[in-house]
Amino acid sequence: MVARPVSHVAHIRWFHECNASHVADVGGKCASLGELIVAGMQVPAGFAVTTAAHELFLQDHDLRRREGELLAGLDYESVADVNAVRESLRGLVEGSELPAALVAAVSGAYRELCGGDAAVPVAVRSSAVSEDLAGASFAGQLETYLWVEGADDVLRNLRRCWGGFFTTEALVYRHEHGIAPGDVLMSVGVQRMVRARSAGVMFTLNPLNGDRSKVVIESTWGLGEPLVSGTVDPDRFMLDKVTLDVLESSIAEKQIEHRPDPASRSVVVASVEEPRRSAASISNAEAVELARLGKTIERHYGAPQDVEWAIDAETDAIFVLQARPETVWSRRERTPMVEKKGSALEYVLADLLGR
Repeated sequence: MVARPVSHVAHIRWFHECNASHVADVGGKCASLGELIVAGMQVPAGFAVTTAAHELFLQDHDLRRREGELLAGLDYESVADVNAVRESLRGLVEGSELPAALVAAVSGAYRELCGGDAAVPVAVRSSAVSEDLAGASFAGQLETYLWVEGADDVLRNLRRCWGGFFTTEALVYRHEHGIAPGDVLMSVGVQRMVRARSAGVMFTLNPLNGDRSKVVIESTWGLGEPLVSGTVDPDRFMLDKVTLDVLESSIAEKQIEHRPDPASRSVVVASVEEPRRSAASISNAEAVELARLGKTIERHYGAPQDVEWAIDAETDAIFVLQARPETVWSRRERTPMVEKKGSALEYVLADLLGR
């Protein structure tokens, strides 16, 4: 068994050291990743830059006071005024130097994550303390940077994530929900990228009608971001949750995919070559294995889940990238099911917005 690194400072906490009780330290997203590891899921390795690190950064530059001054008296009905404050706040954060102790901690953790490789590509993702909570979801409003390589770029994107806490949408959201500037801190996750052959989302119920006896999987070639953003039509599979039989499947014409470009050290949008456009991005056997994982995750949490996943291009291993409670149907009283028209993507977006 390979020894896992252990955190020694308050600035860093490895995912395998986290669970659901650590939301205050590492935010909803990173706590969920740790909880998935507890549940036995295969999760790409990574670490959280803690809320204590964020607090240190804010104190180091007196940013709380400066934030309060900029937000005082802000007319949230004026898009121009909110945008101007957004730019000022982001400029303050992204233009401020990181404390030396934090630079050392993040750089050291990234080197451990690389495990001897020169520069492992990682995703740098925002993980707010209020994120993914039932009554205050910031999901879909915060920043993610993909295929980041090298400690310097990790540190640069760490600041960008903290600056991204001040998007127009997040500022308005916080105002509407009475979240004061000093009430919320942000963690940032740094996680090994999966070189995805296929990726997608899975619901451990039918998102079209709330039927908990079904599992619905949507998939596409490459990374899963274009599926969630709605820029590709996904393949769709519906399975019986008990028998794991594939009850329905529809294969879309997939024109584009997001995939890494080593030359530019970034993710690019690429055309899918003709033979793969109309081919299924996952097999029925993979759909069954995904549904089995979904059932395990649902059992662990005790509620229907919205799961992001990816399949490695070299090993065909399935990685769980995120899981959070499904929030559209789970909040409603159970009623006789009536099939609703529309795509599952519409319900993904509704779920992200907490509707």
